Amino acid sequence: MCAAIAIPSQTDDFPAWYGEVVRRAELAENSPVRGAMIIKPYGYAIWETIQRELDNRIKATGHENLYFPLLQPASILAREGALVEGFAPEVAVVTEAGGKTLEEPLAVRPTSEALIWSTYGRWIQSYRDLPLLYNQWANVVRWELRPRLFLRTTEFLWQEGHTAHETREQAVAEALTILHEVYADTVETVLAMPVLRGRKSPGERFPGAEETYTLEALMRDGKALQAATSHYLGQGFPRTYDVRYTGRDGSDRYPYATSWGATTRLVGGVVMTHGDDRGLRLPPRLAPHQAVIVPIPSHDDRAGILETAAAVAEALRATGVRVRIDDRAEHRPGFKFNEWELKGVPVRIEIGGRDLAAGAVTVVRRDTGAKQQLAVPGAAAVIGEMLDAVQSSLFASAVEERERRTLRDPRGYDEMIEFLRGAGGFVEAPWCGRLECEERVKEQSSATIRCLPLDERSAPPGCACICCGRPAVTTAVWAQAY
Repeated sequence: MCAAIAIPSQTDDFPAWYGEVVRRAELAENSPVRGAMIIKPYGYAIWETIQRELDNRIKATGHENLYFPLLQPASILAREGALVEGFAPEVAVVTEAGGKTLEEPLAVRPTSEALIWSTYGRWIQSYRDLPLLYNQWANVVRWELRPRLFLRTTEFLWQEGHTAHETREQAVAEALTILHEVYADTVETVLAMPVLRGRKSPGERFPGAEETYTLEALMRDGKALQAATSHYLGQGFPRTYDVRYTGRDGSDRYPYATSWGATTRLVGGVVMTHGDDRGLRLPPRLAPHQAVIVPIPSHDDRAGILETAAAVAEALRATGVRVRIDDRAEHRPGFKFNEWELKGVPVRIEIGGRDLAAGAVTVVRRDTGAKQQLAVPGAAAVIGEMLDAVQSSLFASAVEERERRTLRDPRGYDEMIEFLRGAGGFVEAPWCGRLECEERVKEQSSATIRCLPLDERSAPPGCACICCGRPAVTTAVWAQAY
C-alpha cells in the first residue's frame, strides 16, 4: 500500500478517486476474467456485515434460506419470454462440459425466477402450502459491457428472495415489507445511506414484473445508485410454469409472486456516499474495525504503553466495540494513521508517552478529524457514545448532500436537462406518465426516471408535465445513474 501518495480528488476525477480508494483500501481488485472481481478480506468483511444485517431482518420477517443451482437448462429460462428478453445480452451459456458438447445448453444464473418457479410447481399443491417465503444467498453472472468494481461486475454476490402467495394483496404487502423493513432499515441504519423509496416507471421495471419497488441513493458525484429492488410479479411466472394449487373453494388457482434482491454493489455505494479525499469513511455499525489503537512507544515506556493499549482494547470489547491494536513494529505511526484513515476506521486511539504520563488516550474521529484526550478510566464509555455520534453524523451529512443536490420543481424543461446533463443530482418534477417523455429525457441527458416516490403518487391538481405540458399524473425523480 502506498499510503503516502495522494489519492485523486473527488472534484477533479471522481471515477479515478473511486477506483483508487477501492484498490488502496484493499476492498477488491480485478481478476483475470474481464469484469469479475476478487473481493479482498477487508472488502469481504464489509459485505459480511451487510449480509448478516440483511439476513437477520429477512429471517425476522418469517423467511427461510435455501439454495438453487448456478446452472439451469436454457430451455427453462427460454420459457419466460419477458425475462429472457430483458437479460438476453447478459446471459452466459455453457455449451460444452466434460470434453463433450452438451445435449442441452445450460444458462449461468442471471437471476433465478425461471428455475425457482419451475420447481415451485412441485412444492405448491394446496392453499395450505402457501405462502412460500424463501431466500437464497448466491452469486449470479451477467455479462457486463462496462464493468466497475462493486458497481457493475460480470459476477457478483447477492441475496434473492422468491415468494408465493394466495392473493395479490398479500404479495404486494410482502414486496413492500421487504423494501421498508429489510432493505431501507439496513441501508439507512447500518450503512448510513439515505434512500428514496419509490416504484419504477413501466420503462424501468424488472422484466416480467407488474410493479418494481426501489431504493434510490445519491452518490457524492451527483449520480444515483439503485440500492435494492423488490418486485411484485403478479401471476406471470406461475402461469408460464403452470404452477397451480387447489384454493379454499376447491378451484384451481395460480399463486401471486414476488422477488427481491440486494447485492455487493452496496459496498461501492458506501464508498461513494461517505468517502472523502483521504479515502473511506465507514459508518461504525458497518466497519470491520470500529476503533483502532495505535501505540506510540519509545524505548523507556514501551511496556506501559502496550499494557495500556491492551487494557483499553479489553474495555472496548467488553462493551461490544470491534477494536484492533496496531502494534506492527515495521511501520511508523504516521504510516498507520494514513492507512487507517484511508480504510475509514471511525475512531483512532493513540497512546504515546505523554498520554501514558497523563493516564489518558488521544482519540481522533475519522468523520470530522476532531481530536480529544480522554482519561483511561471511562474512555470506553465515551468512545461508545462517540461511535454513535459518528454514525448519526455520517447519515445527516449524506442527507444534507442529497438535499443540496436535489432540484425540485425546475422552472422549465431546459433547466432540468441542463442540471441532469451535468449529473447535478436528483430532479423532482411532474410527469404525464408517457414513455415518449421518459425516452426524450434519457436521449437528451442520459438520465432516467429513478423512481416515482411512494409518498407522492399523484401530482397536485393542475400540474403540467415538465416534458410536454400535458396534465401530469405523478411526480417523478430523474437522475443519471450507475
